Amino acid sequence: MSWTGWNFHVLAVNTDETPLPGEDPVKYVTRLAETKAQAAYSKASHAFILAADTTVADGALILGKPADAIDAAAVLKRLRGKEHAGFTALAMLETETGRLVKELCSSHIQMRNYSDQEIADYVTSGDPLDKAGAYAIQNPKFRPVEHFSGCFANVMGLPLCHLMRISAHLRIPIPAELPYTCQHNLRYDCPVSKKILNGEEAG
Repeated sequence: MSWTGWNFHVLAVNTDETPLPGEDPVKYVTRLAETKAQAAYSKASHAFILAADTTVADGALILGKPADAIDAAAVLKRLRGKEHAGFTALAMLETETGRLVKELCSSHIQMRNYSDQEIADYVTSGDPLDKAGAYAIQNPKFRPVEHFSGCFANVMGLPLCHLMRISAHLRIPIPAELPYTCQHNLRYDCPVSKKILNGEEAG
């Protein structure tokens, strides 16, 4: 968020993240982002509220944050050597009008065939316990991901090109160089940035 140059502060809200019966990952993550924005509405005095939610999905199965170390190890074993999807939904609410604009970003992620001992060591580190899907792609020691397609910032949590699309809808000034800043800071040459900014359903 600091890369946007905006003045902002973080407002925590209590949101029930339990999936609804039969709810698919896309509807789930979009609903949570919107729910968080609405929950902050009554507490915020700022002109705009930005809320986001990220989830990992193995097919139709939603894999949120692990309940404990045992659950984290089970999730990592489930994802090992397989491809899954990562979804981030953004919801921005204009407090003066109540207008809400949403965006969804998706990425396909191929996990490497890490060992049981690597899983045990990673879980012991505590890093996976607050992560959707029980992993952080940027962890320098575990390095769980073999390959992915789409937006790298999405897998880390906040897809900035989609944030730019929301900002354009609400006419909020945002630095034009933000995609470059993102790629430079993440050390990643993004193959989908231009498509996303052109309004295509990518990333």
